[in-house]
Amino acid sequence: MFLQDLRYGLRRLAKSPGFTVVAILTLALGIGANSAIFSVVNGVLINPLPFRHADRLVSLFQDMPDFPEGSISYPNFLDWQRDNRSFESMAAYRWANGTITGVGQPENVPARSVSAGFFPILGVNPILGRNFSPEDDRRGADPTVLISEGLWQRKFGSDPHVIGKRLVVGGTGRTIVGVIPASFRLKIWNFRTGDLYVPVGEEHDEQFFKRDAHWGMDAIALLKPGVTLEQSREDMARVNAGLAAAYPDVNTGLKSTIVTLKEEIVGEMRLVLLVLLGAIGFVLMIACGNVANLLLARSASRQREFAIRVALGARQARITIQLLTESVVLAVLGGGLGLAIARWGTAAAVAAVPRTLPRAEEIGLDGRVLWFTFGVSILAGILFGLAPALKSASPKIGESLKGGGRSISGYRSRTQAAFVIGEMAMAFVLLIGAGLMTRTLLQLWRVDPGFDPHHVVSFEIHPSPLLADQSPDRIRAFIRQLHSSLHSSPGMEHVSIEWGAQLMESDNETGFWVEGRTPPARQVDLPLALEYFVEPEYLKVMRMPLLRGRFITDADTEHSARVVLIDSSFAREYFPGQDPIGKHVNILDYSTDASHRGFLPLLVVGVVGHVNQFGLADDTKSSLHAQLYLPVMQTTDMGLKNVALGITVFARHQPSSNAESFFQTMRQQLLASDRDIIVSGNESEEEIVARSIASQRFSVILLGVFAALALLLASIGIYGVLSYLVAQRTQEIGMRMALGARHVDVLRLVLADGARMMLVGIAIGVLAALGLTQWMTSMLFGVAPTDPVTFAAVAAVLCGIGLCACYIPAHRAMRVDPILALRHE
Repeated sequence: MFLQDLRYGLRRLAKSPGFTVVAILTLALGIGANSAIFSVVNGVLINPLPFRHADRLVSLFQDMPDFPEGSISYPNFLDWQRDNRSFESMAAYRWANGTITGVGQPENVPARSVSAGFFPILGVNPILGRNFSPEDDRRGADPTVLISEGLWQRKFGSDPHVIGKRLVVGGTGRTIVGVIPASFRLKIWNFRTGDLYVPVGEEHDEQFFKRDAHWGMDAIALLKPGVTLEQSREDMARVNAGLAAAYPDVNTGLKSTIVTLKEEIVGEMRLVLLVLLGAIGFVLMIACGNVANLLLARSASRQREFAIRVALGARQARITIQLLTESVVLAVLGGGLGLAIARWGTAAAVAAVPRTLPRAEEIGLDGRVLWFTFGVSILAGILFGLAPALKSASPKIGESLKGGGRSISGYRSRTQAAFVIGEMAMAFVLLIGAGLMTRTLLQLWRVDPGFDPHHVVSFEIHPSPLLADQSPDRIRAFIRQLHSSLHSSPGMEHVSIEWGAQLMESDNETGFWVEGRTPPARQVDLPLALEYFVEPEYLKVMRMPLLRGRFITDADTEHSARVVLIDSSFAREYFPGQDPIGKHVNILDYSTDASHRGFLPLLVVGVVGHVNQFGLADDTKSSLHAQLYLPVMQTTDMGLKNVALGITVFARHQPSSNAESFFQTMRQQLLASDRDIIVSGNESEEEIVARSIASQRFSVILLGVFAALALLLASIGIYGVLSYLVAQRTQEIGMRMALGARHVDVLRLVLADGARMMLVGIAIGVLAALGLTQWMTSMLFGVAPTDPVTFAAVAAVLCGIGLCACYIPAHRAMRVDPILALRHE
């Protein structure tokens, strides 16, 4: 029976190629777009992480006053690791120096420090050699290193005997003990898949092992079987209470933040993708509505056929099944074409913001996506075919056989109008979503980042590793010479070396207290400020506003009084109603004994504008706004050794210069003067600013495409319905014109039908949008989810385009010849 219905349905579709092509293309757009977005959702949200025991993996952070996901001090991590009862294993990770020398051209590659248990927790095994052992991960151990498969191929020519060879990393000779497979990929806030991995516990700097040293270190852990996330949080609260009692000066109020590793990877993209999935569902429903209207119009020509079949004894259920079979065939054909569209659409969605979308490399058309597409196709076929099938399967035999059927046409018109109203409502909701995100993006682009990113590039310079072992005076002499070399580069306007926090990239904080206030009794109670160590030209490079006093000058050296500039947020919070110039800010001196830290008094000499350290969208969400600017030359002796390990340079080039060619020319000039340095990582500050709102751009692009598609389909829908209504009312219109109706009266009559459908649809859309846009609140910036300007603009656009779609059938109605129309009456 099914095969018979299938063959008959295919023959019927083949007899109407125009209808069939239009219906399949309409469905292909809706189903293909749904499959494309579902493939992204599937790859990012649904698929398990590509690690062993993925559902038990968690990320751990130290919950600090200004950072719920703050860095962990290494001693606290060791205590967490030893005292917890919830985790099978726990491992730490942080940044590492990735300079390689002694094998080919010196270069700087991504590198991370990890605990011995890091890769075993993730179930990652080296393709050669072994993972780190606990003996490797301790102070005084023989230096070892794990290298990536890519580095193994590039630097060592895939040598199978690479294990045991020496590699100089950051000036330290290390023994290669393993090769990490290229299949290992992990991208979270403080970790990127690297080319080098060194043991975190083998750190040489004494300060790293102080309990108040938060050196950008976070952790992952594997929950014991049966232990829930909430139970692990309660367990860590117990551990932290013991540490707070044992070390009250630095650990009072100590808390842990524990989230699943998957949640840490996905982050804010979860809500964005779910909103997009819901939005594209509306597009599919609009497409189904259009095809349902086509089927209703097509069924008019088949009323006599159905009446004859019923008269001959066919059951209504049999006719319904036949018509649903035809609908499902259409949907499956549309789904097949939709898969091709989905493949292209998936690649386009990923390419829209490749650096922002997590797990992008795992997105593709796998088995789950294919089953989703098949299921959506079947569901769509039933959805758009049900109403036409039910009505067509129960014809009024007498009227159909006599060729009348006005009541049938009346019902059909009402059903078609209902579909169009629904399409207009859904299109309105999608346009509101796209409009709100567009306004959000416009608001963000109007945000002053606090500096001028145009024609500014930043890059890294890694001096010879031997420099860190030199005297502070020698390091300062190198910095002065480097600045001179940079300044003489062709196309250079201004240049500054920078260390510490980097705008919109990384943060570096210090505890402090200000003159006139009593310092807290415990170090943990000190407020925090972001600190930037810069040179005198930094103000001209970044074009930050100097609000009061002066900026750093060449006279601010290691031999002069220590000075500092504060930003406007710092001045407003800690010197309200005062002139801060001449006051003192006391910052922690980490070169003093950890058991009783001293403070460095800094003289405030100026106030600069605030910069959005955490991005255009997120800076206002952060509770940390205070910023300090200190001279690089007044860095402590201990800090200078860190500067010598890696320097960030900010350079403003002439507008006529190309950023990449400017960087390459400067790089060649630097290498010509010093072959031991490594220059890498050129990046435009404009790109960095744009990246801070990449998720919003991603949403705008896709919601805009979906809204445009919905608007197009809804316009086609209202055009099709009105065209059908005009055809059904040709005799009525002819009679009206014969009785004296003017062309403008006919135009008004048809446009009124279209306007009624549009206005009802918009009214329903307004009510739906008022509720649904509340889910977007956290995605918006500077605009309310019920923004009246957006609602009014969308309503006007939808009405305007809808009326344009109505005009064509209305104009056709005006040209009806009364004589020809009445000849058949």
